Amino acid sequence: MPSILILSWEYPPLIEGGLARHVRKLSEALVELDLDVHVLTRGGEESPPEEVVGGVRIHRVREPKRPTDLGEFVAWVERMNADMLAAGVELGDSHEFDLVHGHDWLVAMACDHLARRFEAPLVATIHATEHGRHQGWVHEHPQSHIHGVERWITNRADRVIACSYYMREQIADIFGVPDEKVVMIPNGIDPEDLQPQDGHELERLRLEFAAPDQRLVLLLGRLVYEKGFQLALEAMPSLIGRLPNTRFLVAGSGTHELELRRQAAELGLMEHGTFLGWIGDDVLHSLYRIADVCVVPSIYEPFGLVALEAMASGCPCIVADTGGLREVVPHEEAGLRFRARDPAALGEMVERLLSDAGLRERLVAEASEHVLRFDWADVAERTAALYGELVRERV
Repeated sequence: MPSILILSWEYPPLIEGGLARHVRKLSEALVELDLDVHVLTRGGEESPPEEVVGGVRIHRVREPKRPTDLGEFVAWVERMNADMLAAGVELGDSHEFDLVHGHDWLVAMACDHLARRFEAPLVATIHATEHGRHQGWVHEHPQSHIHGVERWITNRADRVIACSYYMREQIADIFGVPDEKVVMIPNGIDPEDLQPQDGHELERLRLEFAAPDQRLVLLLGRLVYEKGFQLALEAMPSLIGRLPNTRFLVAGSGTHELELRRQAAELGLMEHGTFLGWIGDDVLHSLYRIADVCVVPSIYEPFGLVALEAMASGCPCIVADTGGLREVVPHEEAGLRFRARDPAALGEMVERLLSDAGLRERLVAEASEHVLRFDWADVAERTAALYGELVRERV
């Protein structure tokens, strides 16, 4: 049974974003393929140092709360890597690992040293790049540091996994990684994980944000500039002028939240919508069920998990025609796409969808079939096949 050591800076119940859920689902699916999977991650004061969940052996390194300042965060990440390296070396004394798999720049130093120590192949998954998040502005610290780590680890790894063909091309071009070293394996989704609250609670939740005769536009995710929520807000006044019964709901938190609230107030939108803030998974999954449309207006999007979750939950989806969203949402089939960075085009597409019940029903039906292509079992099989190829090469 091959033994795999996976490193991630987050893993449930400690969740910062989509990475934690990705690593958990992948790890548990790999266990189903009879791999011995160990995850080395960080934990809080409440987290047990070791446990087995879903067949995955989880080893946690206790770390202080992460700082919000990005410069301080970089130094914090370096200390976390040093702690993970020490814990990994200790793990290696009692386990023989065939391969090391690190997720993003946040664990680059630790996974590199451990792979060298174990004389094992190294796989790096890059979920997003600093170059993409900042539209190429990576010349000053700390962006330059993060960009440099990403370039180094992608060239150091034996293989790099990208979640979309868009990201595969970006990694090869931006970091100068040979095409044959970058493998596209998409993210997965399990519709069973998207369980909403019961029917009565859904009705109550819907009435909290919109009346029965109103339409609810959902904007959900990390509130950061590259997610493009400012473009959706810019589109709302004219959309509401044409469809007065339209309301919006912004769910999530992030560094751009105060700016988005300020923008909404300046546009006179606060009486037409709600900023919900951070939400747990139970409410998040319910929001897809009560919304009439989910809009993903990203400027930069490596994959598009929110769009996939919306489609799997039966919520019609409109996304920016950019990045991995082009691959996740086939236009006029599983959803609709609009010209990226164009608020007028976004508003027109939302108006079209909200005004056409037949279109909404067709998109929901086709999307329910489309999401089956993103099955975790398939993702795990492709990942395990890559592991096997590298282990055989090393032998």
